[in-house]
Amino acid sequence: MELQPPVVSTYTVPTDAPEADGTLAWDTTTMVIVEVTAGDATGTGWTYGPAAVGDLLREQLAPVVTGLDAFDIPAAHETLCRTVRNAGRPGVAACAISALDIALWDLKARLLELPLTRLIGAAHEAVPVYGSGGFTTYHDTHLAAQLNGWVHGQHIPRVKIKIGESWGRAVARDLHRVSAARQVIGPQTELYVDANGAYTRKQAIRVGGALAEHGVDWFEEPVSSDDLTGLRLVRDALLCDVTAGEYGYDLPYFARMIAAGAVDCLQVDATRCGGLTEFLRAAALAQSHGLEISAHCAPHAHAAVAAATPNLRHIEWFHDHVRIESMFFDGALDPTGGEVRPDGGVGHGLTLRTEEVEEFRVA
Repeated sequence: MELQPPVVSTYTVPTDAPEADGTLAWDTTTMVIVEVTAGDATGTGWTYGPAAVGDLLREQLAPVVTGLDAFDIPAAHETLCRTVRNAGRPGVAACAISALDIALWDLKARLLELPLTRLIGAAHEAVPVYGSGGFTTYHDTHLAAQLNGWVHGQHIPRVKIKIGESWGRAVARDLHRVSAARQVIGPQTELYVDANGAYTRKQAIRVGGALAEHGVDWFEEPVSSDDLTGLRLVRDALLCDVTAGEYGYDLPYFARMIAAGAVDCLQVDATRCGGLTEFLRAAALAQSHGLEISAHCAPHAHAAVAAATPNLRHIEWFHDHVRIESMFFDGALDPTGGEVRPDGGVGHGLTLRTEEVEEFRVA
């Protein structure tokens, strides 16, 4: 069954408050959506990134998949990867490939009238989530309200906040916010932190020692994820799990990170790494080395494939993306109890609210 020309749309949505982490600040989030049709079914995929992702989809990728067989996703994926050879696979091109690949998997499931989890094959009935946000721009009251909503409102037993403020130049405030978070969530809830690569190696080790006093057991990107030696040094020095991988745009990236012994849990983002096709490959690679994986951001893009991943730890219930996906799609999942069940409807179970979100469309 032949693929029709994909339709691409780009949306920019303001945040509900100023947001920042250790190394970046932002007040909008851009989402690129691709819809691909074959027969009487349409699949939808998306990614988060600059508007240039949409341009590349329209100009370079949409033409090369038009006319391909909708059921042969590996062939389409390989065609997409070869097409961007001169453009460069990491970054914008990888995000574009990811969005289209997610749409192709959704389309195939809809053509077969199956939930996406059943098409891939389930390993879990439910997928654990962790609440993620706690931006460095939040004052203590805002932080407490968000944490309370996850832990005491939705009964999510694991949460993450941002630290590393101002490229690691505000350690005292970082630790104050961690202490405040622990007071809000209580002693039983798992507490995670994400420095987004803000610290130096020895600084990260010193901070990690202080974090242990607050029961932090997940330290994400304590140093730059490009510093594999540094990640390994920090990992060896601390008791908490050291994690990274969200900037993996192809399979060799994950191979290098694993070979360096850089992480205790590998993060993978299907909206960046090459879609569900590459997500499954990265998960298998991690499993072959005794590692679990955690799905980074875009929770509704990950729910089905996460349920199909035997070595999954959890998916990130990221504030920005949860808010946007709940606005843009009918069928959004409910994380109450700390898990989601991606088994409703056909495909990934989501339907784009095209008219309702038109005000955010920029291309």
